[in-house]
Amino acid sequence: MALLDPIRAVILDLDGTLVDTLGDFELALRAMLADLDVAPDAISPTFVGHTVGKGSEYLVHQTLAHVGLAADDAETFGRAMQRYQHHYGHFNGQASRLFPGAAEGVQALRSMGLPLACVTNKPGRHARALLQAKGLLGAFDQVFGGDAFERKKPDPLPLIETCRALGQACEHTLVVGDSLNDAQAGHAAGCPVVLVSYGYNHGRPIREVPAAAYLDRIDELAHMRSSP
Repeated sequence: MALLDPIRAVILDLDGTLVDTLGDFELALRAMLADLDVAPDAISPTFVGHTVGKGSEYLVHQTLAHVGLAADDAETFGRAMQRYQHHYGHFNGQASRLFPGAAEGVQALRSMGLPLACVTNKPGRHARALLQAKGLLGAFDQVFGGDAFERKKPDPLPLIETCRALGQACEHTLVVGDSLNDAQAGHAAGCPVVLVSYGYNHGRPIREVPAAAYLDRIDELAHMRSSP
């Protein structure tokens, strides 16, 4: 039996899975730091790549700590978050690109008649705007950001609620992601998980993370169903 044979719906992560957004994050964080009177070059692209994926609050907190600001001070953190969200809304989609095979993979899954959802820790308004900018928003039946539920990935709640919204059991809903966050959430929810080889995963090799399969391109999923 091929991987997709029992699958009735698919949930895809966004950053590092569908879209390479490191450029957007870097621009927004550098602009935030400038507003806080910190040299924008205090962070590197490598730092950003290792830090994204756990939500805006985590990203901003780690950035403040990295540059020596009082990350746990409520006033400092609040101002940083406000400036970061402002700048991210401006830069969202400008320095990002679809990963090879992402658009083709989404369309192939749609052509199979599978309901699709995008679940990300990015705020929902930014997620929808990014998907719209990249021509993918219309392919998804549901889009849920990190502000949609009480908890974010790696907690399983977003995936459990998304399966409910899609009208499918978790065991028949495939989760496609790029990180330990996605895998932990998927496994805890009872979903099968596949991971892409090119994502961020906090700087760690993705094959350290248990998964049913590893993909170099999302459109490889189209070949993981048995022939009629």
